[in-house]
Amino acid sequence: MATKTKAAPAKTTHPKERYMYWYESMLLQRKFEEKAGQLYGQQKIRGFCHLYIGQEACSSGGVTALTKDDKWITAYRDHGIPLALGTDPKAIMAELYGKATGTTKGKGGSMHIFDKERNFVGGHGIVGAQIPLGAGIAFAEKYNKTKNLCICLFGDGAVRQGALHEAFNMAMTWKLPVIFVVENNGYAMGTSVTRTSNVTDLYTIGEAYDMPSEPVDGMDVEAVHEAVSRAAERARNGEGPTFLEFKTYRYRGHSMSDPQKYRTKEEVEEYKRRDPIETIKEKILANGIATEEEIAAIDAKVKQQVEESVKFAEESPWPDASEIYTDIYLQEDYPFIKD
Repeated sequence: MATKTKAAPAKTTHPKERYMYWYESMLLQRKFEEKAGQLYGQQKIRGFCHLYIGQEACSSGGVTALTKDDKWITAYRDHGIPLALGTDPKAIMAELYGKATGTTKGKGGSMHIFDKERNFVGGHGIVGAQIPLGAGIAFAEKYNKTKNLCICLFGDGAVRQGALHEAFNMAMTWKLPVIFVVENNGYAMGTSVTRTSNVTDLYTIGEAYDMPSEPVDGMDVEAVHEAVSRAAERARNGEGPTFLEFKTYRYRGHSMSDPQKYRTKEEVEEYKRRDPIETIKEKILANGIATEEEIAAIDAKVKQQVEESVKFAEESPWPDASEIYTDIYLQEDYPFIKD
């Protein structure tokens, strides 16, 4: 019997720094989310908690395709994107704990991470509500002639919201610099796309508005980078929006309370064999981009970052009771806030 020869490693098309960023960024998201899941089980983190495990290529690939001045907005599965953008893991973990040192002073929790410095305009809890907001942010960029854009991400369940169609129509009519992205992980909470939508290739919805639209392998960080780069070029050239369907997968449930009875273990394991972190790690090593020692150093660095974020959150103070009246209205003496 003939022996199988090992396939030659795929060629690299990006600089070393980019591959190393992708690996470190995705690994940080994975390890942070795994720790968040453990802490939720210990009741250190309470309320809702939606983990990004499996979808890390969507954020990291997008970050390298855009500039630091571009705006990001997403739904409530929102820990991964700010980590990819460079938000301090300590501040995110403190927010999950509800501590005063969190990204929104402990008032937003898991579903409402924000970072103005990194132009992360937040996670949003109302399904699909961020889609017209993303179009509005893009309108502001066009109005101010900045050449910046907004990338607006949402889940497959949000595609059924009427606000999407209104926003798509307006964005195309006004040629707004916005990249709409559906992170299609196969399930709107616990219901598969095939059970809730007659159209299962979700990117084709954009074609009804003559919007450039395409499917993207959301488990491949390079494919994400390249698709977002093409969309960004169109936006900056005044050609308007793009609709991308990132075909991705979450290894955990919709939220921490999800028993996941709607899918098989075999299905989950099949996607894990395409894990974006392992894929890029194998490519880095196979092509001699980095050594095993360099990879080990990143692993150790990420482990320390996550440990430090937990320690910071544990030791941070709770918000003072007086904070309940702050950050509600811009006008400080708003008459309907009374002590």
